[in-house]
Amino acid sequence: MKRGLYIGRFQPYHLGHKAVLEKIAAEVDEIVIVIGSAQESHSQENPFTGGERVEMIHRALEGSELSGRCYVAPLQDVKRNSVWVSHMQSMVPRFDVVYSNNPLVTRLVSEAGIDIRNPPMYQRELYSGTAIRRLMVEGGDWKALVPPAVVRFIEEMGGVERLICVSGSDGSI
Repeated sequence: MKRGLYIGRFQPYHLGHKAVLEKIAAEVDEIVIVIGSAQESHSQENPFTGGERVEMIHRALEGSELSGRCYVAPLQDVKRNSVWVSHMQSMVPRFDVVYSNNPLVTRLVSEAGIDIRNPPMYQRELYSGTAIRRLMVEGGDWKALVPPAVVRFIEEMGGVERLICVSGSDGSI
């Protein structure tokens, strides 16, 4: 059995992530989905908590072909890149290959002697957490870019309102 690892912040989980996971699933039996920077929340860049992101991904995977083939694990940052890979290995299920396009992750995993692959990005200009969060704040059509289960979850937990709040300014410098 071969297990791949896919890491991202998933702020929020979107259809680009789904497309990448489907490509990875064609190469491995199981996938460890690692939620990076899991300790971050309530900010413009990271509005959702680690737990909310776990739930968001679980809901998106329910009933899909990936259901039952994925583990979702939150991972807090460590402030020492030289130990990041061993930290990750100690906190998530074992894996054989890492899928990432992040240059730092690619470098650290490669230096640790772990097989690293760059998954194809799926319409990155459209499916980007940054662009989706901007649409949420500006009242744009963000709902078309995320799975319906994620839309429902974000609406249930007041995610758009939170993002608007944390993106605002009190006018002081």
